Amino acid sequence: MKSVCFYFKIHQPYRLKRYRFFDIGNDHYYYDDFANDDIVTRIAQTSYMPMAQTLLDMIKEYGNEFKCSISISGTAFEQLQMYVPEFIDLLKKLADTGNVEFLAETYSHSLASLEDPEEFIREVKAHSDLIFRQFGQRPSVICNTELIFDDDIAMLM
Repeated sequence: MKSVCFYFKIHQPYRLKRYRFFDIGNDHYYYDDFANDDIVTRIAQTSYMPMAQTLLDMIKEYGNEFKCSISISGTAFEQLQMYVPEFIDLLKKLADTGNVEFLAETYSHSLASLEDPEEFIREVKAHSDLIFRQFGQRPSVICNTELIFDDDIAMLM
């Protein structure tokens, strides 16, 4: 029987608010919290949560014959924890099954691997620590941003 590895990627960047010339020196908060809340909540309710529930259902039906991998960036995790904590609860249920592996990646889904090896290592470690704290798993696989790979990057880890 052939095996297939399903890999699910979750990333949400922080949205920035409109910042005008006259805001310089007056307003030092750059994020659009309303857009972040609206977009993350809508995507979680229409996509992430139904998919997580489907994965749970498949694990219940097929047991150890069904396994998958999930990669969730630190920035997505922070926003989902803030705006849609029930989705984080679903991820914890998935982790508890033992059939879902959480992959390491750069915390902020950055391109640090291309320019700054030390920053890349720092971000991957911060992300791995987050996964361990939240899901009790120490990632053994790294999925670099946009699946970027070369031998030099591989040697960093």
